[in-house]
Amino acid sequence: MKSEYAARPSGGRSTSTSRSARASRRQLKLYLFCYLGLLPTILLFVILRVRPLFSTLQLSFYNWNMIKPIKPFVGFDNYRALLKDDLFLLSLRNTTLFAFGTVIMTAVLSLALASALSGRRKMSAFYQVVYFIPVVTPMVPVSIIWKWIYDPGYGLLNYILSFFGIEPVGWLTYPNLALFSIIVMCIWKALGYNMVMFLVGLKAISRQYYEAAAIDGASGWKSFRYITLPLLKPIILYVLVTSTIDAFNVFTPVYVMTTGSQGAPGNAVRTLVYNMYEDGFRYFKMGYASAQAAVLLLIVLVLTVLQFAFLRHEDTSSQGP
Repeated sequence: MKSEYAARPSGGRSTSTSRSARASRRQLKLYLFCYLGLLPTILLFVILRVRPLFSTLQLSFYNWNMIKPIKPFVGFDNYRALLKDDLFLLSLRNTTLFAFGTVIMTAVLSLALASALSGRRKMSAFYQVVYFIPVVTPMVPVSIIWKWIYDPGYGLLNYILSFFGIEPVGWLTYPNLALFSIIVMCIWKALGYNMVMFLVGLKAISRQYYEAAAIDGASGWKSFRYITLPLLKPIILYVLVTSTIDAFNVFTPVYVMTTGSQGAPGNAVRTLVYNMYEDGFRYFKMGYASAQAAVLLLIVLVLTVLQFAFLRHEDTSSQGP
């Protein structure tokens, strides 16, 4: 009898060990199935995204005109030339102003719209569809339509302003107004997407927080400041990062709305990607254009890291010591 009872613990341990081993094998098979399913997507991402990225970084150290097979190595000469290139510095300035205007205004307006629609049950879905239609509309036809709206001769905007006695304005021909006009159009187009993102975050916040705040006497701006904004920080970070990346890669509206007879004179709205396009595919300076692409990648990476660090610092400072 003693030997029978003494043997039970070892049998129990072996049984639990075999169960854990079977669970580990099952989990391993599950992971293997998931990674094998993701393998085609990962390969496409590496081929279409990662490989061209490293090829561009490598090409930035060469002088290649895309026609000759010879690509002499020039080191950091392309990067040093950027610091003396007035067109590059102007495009960097215009892109920074464009990104600052679109990112800040889009985030503020979309959050305001989401806050207004989150507490509105009637017609809320209708307004969401109306604001989201510009998001799914391709950029080229949108740019053409807004170019017609801004037309100084027969544009819709000047026609409306004429009822108030305002003379026709060349929204895309005046250097001081062209960049501002494109910023307004891009804010209008991106507003619906960010609004939907904020609506998702607002609906995920439990009403118990607001009820508890109301009991303590906090409502309106205080509840928005101390409840809504802190709980929306992941969505805010996502909106800021994606909006910044899109803003620094702006090309289509600048190219479509400023080319032709109604385009802005000179380089008033020249942006980084437009400058890269001109140097690479018009003047065939692919190495020089690749250096600009590398600088653009560095700028976006730095801004993304700063946005993550700032919101993380806000989280730690709000929690206190």
